[in-house]
Amino acid sequence: MARTRDDDACPGALHVHHAADGALARIRLPGGMITATQLEALADAADRFGAGTLELTARGNVQVRGITDTVAVAEAVIAAGLLPSASHELVRNIVASPLSGRLGGRADIRPWVSELDHALQSDPALSRLPGRILFSIDDGTADVSGLGADVGVQVGGDGVGLLLAGRDTGVRLGADEAVAAMITVASRFAESRGNAWRISELDNPTMLLTGFTPVCAPVPIPAAPRPPIGWIEQDDGRVALGAAVPLGMLSARQAQFVAAIDAPVVITPWRSLLVCDLEEGVADTSLRVLAPLGLVFDTTSPWLDVTACVGSPGCERSRADVRAEATRVAESGSVDGSVHYVGCERACGRPADAEVLVATGDGYHPLPPSP
Repeated sequence: MARTRDDDACPGALHVHHAADGALARIRLPGGMITATQLEALADAADRFGAGTLELTARGNVQVRGITDTVAVAEAVIAAGLLPSASHELVRNIVASPLSGRLGGRADIRPWVSELDHALQSDPALSRLPGRILFSIDDGTADVSGLGADVGVQVGGDGVGLLLAGRDTGVRLGADEAVAAMITVASRFAESRGNAWRISELDNPTMLLTGFTPVCAPVPIPAAPRPPIGWIEQDDGRVALGAAVPLGMLSARQAQFVAAIDAPVVITPWRSLLVCDLEEGVADTSLRVLAPLGLVFDTTSPWLDVTACVGSPGCERSRADVRAEATRVAESGSVDGSVHYVGCERACGRPADAEVLVATGDGYHPLPPSP
């Protein structure tokens, strides 16, 4: 389904969305990576000028809702170094294997994230990409390839596979060719997309692969796994703590405590977070502090399987307070598989493989999968 509007409604830090509960800013975090200082700055901005929470998104980004002073929030984002390009802020949507370089994987792809982000910002023509475009960089653990990105790469034993609209193309690249290939495909999409928001909406997406030669049969892409949760031993002997954040709503207070650990943080595409590179003693103390604050470190918690859009009263389109319903279900423990509650058929924020239940005014009914 191609888009039916000419303007790009995706919000950014400068181009905010005016929701029912006030202005909303979205801050892109390529690869979900954010420093403790930057996280503290966002928490402070949300506390002073917003609703007091940071929303974690399904693309590893962060949103601030209920903003009363959009200029102050934008200035805080800029001062924190989180807005390197005003012209390209909407297109810096990059998900990457969150534990790359720390646990497993065939390559440390963190430098690729920075290289891709720089390449996107360096090409004026790529500012025309829609804000829904998504790139993925998978280190071979097959954790983010299943998220259905428009353009992606996955490190494999036979080279780096090029992915298009969430599917393997059979094209294999060298590590030094991966970023350039993604930029080439993205540039072609920017030039030829017409009314399409996403590459999957094109009549013939494979036209973007002109000049790339498949060398093998496409490999099926597995579904994305569950988020990394709990005490995670890194390859270097240090510890990462993986925390689920119920409904992706991180309070400013929680964020401030996470930032106080003064360690690298990764926001994952599962609306969870990782606090990385901790010595064992620091990890133990941090776990004892963060768990009582409401962050979830239990791999069996129902909160790993229940998500929701913002719903009422934050969204004027929503027919119900879907977060209240999602909370009721999670706290009851009666969760059977992954489920995503939404207030209307747009199904914002739907995970790739969750059952979507849409509010109808007289309950919730399954929403058919996207085509």
